[in-house]
This record gives sequence, structure tokens and C-alpha cells, in this order.
Amino acid sequence: MTQRDPYLLTPGPLTTSLSVKQAMLHDWGSWDGDFNSVTAEICERLLDVAGGSASHVCVPMQGSGTFAVEATLGTVIPPTSKTLVLMNGAYGQRISKILDTLGRPYLAIDKGDYHPPRGDEVAAVLKEHPEVEQVVVVHCETSSGILNPIKDIAEVCRQAGKRLIIDSMSAFGALPVNVAELPCAALISSANKCFEGVPGFGFAIIDRTLLSASAGQCHSLSLDLYDQWQYMEKTGQWRYTPPTHVVAAFLQALREHEAEGGVDGRLARYSRNRDRLVAGLREIGFQTLLADEWLSPIITTFLSPDSPAFQFRRFYEAIRARGFLIYPGKLTVADSFRVGCIGQLHDEQIDAAVAAIAEACLELGLPNPLPAPAAAPDNLETV
Repeated sequence: MTQRDPYLLTPGPLTTSLSVKQAMLHDWGSWDGDFNSVTAEICERLLDVAGGSASHVCVPMQGSGTFAVEATLGTVIPPTSKTLVLMNGAYGQRISKILDTLGRPYLAIDKGDYHPPRGDEVAAVLKEHPEVEQVVVVHCETSSGILNPIKDIAEVCRQAGKRLIIDSMSAFGALPVNVAELPCAALISSANKCFEGVPGFGFAIIDRTLLSASAGQCHSLSLDLYDQWQYMEKTGQWRYTPPTHVVAAFLQALREHEAEGGVDGRLARYSRNRDRLVAGLREIGFQTLLADEWLSPIITTFLSPDSPAFQFRRFYEAIRARGFLIYPGKLTVADSFRVGCIGQLHDEQIDAAVAAIAEACLELGLPNPLPAPAAAPDNLETV
């Protein structure tokens, strides 16, 4: 009997359907008309999900999600234009590191590990620094699992006349967003997140007028989204060799996303996964980092119990032996671990994951009930 792959309780790569995997069993010519049709359908579908068909364009980019983030920032932000970066975790910090590397000037609101950037804070900084031309925020900061208040931030940007760029890497496809209504100048995501494809490319949904004015701004030849867009407009092809098998798998994933009910259907399943997971682990004695109103349906951070018997590596390996992979924590304020809710996970897998975690606790010799976390940070206040 062949051992099955472990279920990935992570924010991507994630567990995919058999049919998505099977879509990669065929070879494609990257210049062939059939493959160009696949790319065109993907872009059309993504624009439709984002509500940007009339106002935005979709530009795919080879590489991981970070490639797409750097490509977008480097393409649409002029070299001397100042940016406000909203940080509350590792991925907001990565955006600032990208801007540092690009030599683009920026300011930051750094909320630490897990507090959300608030609209009034953003408004105050924009008033104090009128030279800022765009705001960049992470939609779901998976280092803590927090879902940031995008609508409030977008309204502040609209009132101040500033562009909004959203890193929606781990949210787009499961969280509703309409780039035209927010409004949003650019939204960035990737194939291996809530649409449940496999890693290999990301994409940016960019205001057509903004992208049209971006010629010659990019710091990079290969990451220039303006040139990528123009080449696709003229030829239907990617400029450089695309990840053909990954692209084909993503089209299948998009069709399955639609069949599940689109964003609403996927959000319902992921939210049910989160609620079932959180209830199960709280019953064992684990505490969540965030208060319930800030828990995203993407990934949840749990605080490690204060016990010498709890060692994350042993805990991880015990759960892995039972068929599940979790993520280590990314907090600086407390020891923690993270459990994802996305991918091909349903009630059966979530219940089995909770059981595996309970068994791992017994194997490690943790006391029952579990001891409280050491110096746990205060949970977020209710809005």
C-alpha cells in the first residue's frame, strides 16, 4: 500500500485536489495557441473574481508570490515616489525590505507582531506626510493569522487621494474584494493559495491607467510587469519561459473554485475549518494568539504551552508521523505554532488533525490540562 502524502496545514503550498495534480500530466508548448488560450482564460477569470474587468488588467509573473510583489512595487512605483507601508508581521516587513532594495523611499507604521493598522492611524500619517503617494498593506498577515481591516484603510486612501496596493497573497480567492469599488490600484496574489493551485507563478491585478503610465520605471528586466503586459497584449505569450504545467493546473483549480461557489463557497468552507480547528484545540487547552474577531479563515496562531515537555520540533514530528504538516511560529513576542485552514481540507481532515495534535501532546508527556503559555501577549481588543 502506498503511503499518502501528508495533509499540509499551511498557508501554501497546500494540499491540492487529484484533478489539479492530474492537470500537470501533459506537456505544453509555451508559444502554442492552446497554451496561450489557457493564459488568457486565467487572466479573464481572475479579473472577474476581483471585480476589475472594466478597470484593471491581470499580469502573471513567473516565480513565487514574493517575485510578484517585487515586480508590482518595482513597476508601478516611480523611483522617487514615497510609499507608506503598513506592517504587522513578517510580510509587511518583507515589503519594506523590497523597497529598501529597490531604493524606493518609504515610511512605515509598524504595529508589531499582531495588532492591526487602524484607519485613523493611517489618516494621521497621510495628513502629516502629504508627499506619500501610495499605501501598501498585507490583506492577511499569515505570520500571526490576522485579517487586516482593508475596507477602512481603502476608505482613508480614497479620501486622501492616495493609491492603495494590497498584498492579498493568502486572502484573494477566499476573502471578498472588489478592486474597482474599494478602490485598489494593485492587488497581488499567487497560484498556490486560496485558489488551490500549485507553486510556480504569481499575478498582479493592476489599474489599467496606472500600468499604462509605468513604462520604463521597473528596476529589472525580467520583473517588469509593464513589458510583460505589453508582450502578452501583442502576442498572447509570456515574455520568458512560463511554468506551463503549473499554469495548466491553475486553470483547473480556477474551475474547481467556481464549482465550489467561488469566493463565497470557499470562504464558507475555510471559515468552518477554522471554527472546527479552534474549538478542537481550545478543548485540548491551547490558546489562540488573537481574539476571535481577528481570526482569519486562512491560518491560526496558537501559543505554545509553558512546559519543558513542549519542544516544537518533537511536537512537529509527532504530528507529521500522523499525516499532517503544521508551521512553526513567526512571532517575536511569544513561542507559538501555526495551523492552516486552506487547501483541500474538509471536516474529516480537520477532525483528524485535532486528534493528531491531541495524540502528539500525550506522546510528549504534556500535562492535562495544558499549562498556560508563558508571558502570553494580551489579546487584541474588541473593535
